[in-house]
Amino acid sequence: QVQLVESGGGLVQPGGSLRLSCAASGSIFRVNAMGWYRQAPGRERELVAYISSSGITNYSDSVKGRFTISMDNAKNTVYLRMNNLKPEDTAVYYCYVFTTTRTWGQGTPVTVSS
Repeated sequence: QVQLVESGGGLVQPGGSLRLSCAASGSIFRVNAMGWYRQAPGRERELVAYISSSGITNYSDSVKGRFTISMDNAKNTVYLRMNNLKPEDTAVYYCYVFTTTRTWGQGTPVTVSS
């Protein structure tokens, strides 16, 4: 069984920055990819970014140039650096790890407001 622990969410003013972290533990044979989705109130969950174990990344158009995803393979931890945050980035952010199946974290809220 795989567990994920997320941290780093909170309240930030527009234009500010946050860094989210997500550590995977448990019965992990090999991590193929990790990533982040987000879900705003009244909206569907959407992909934010993902990174493969080889370092290939992909971002949604709405965060390109502002967010950076990275992964520490030795720690099975994924990070999401979020710069120039906007009110529309407000959402609950969920990380996931893809081994043989996808496991989700519990979510961490991010609120961008003045």
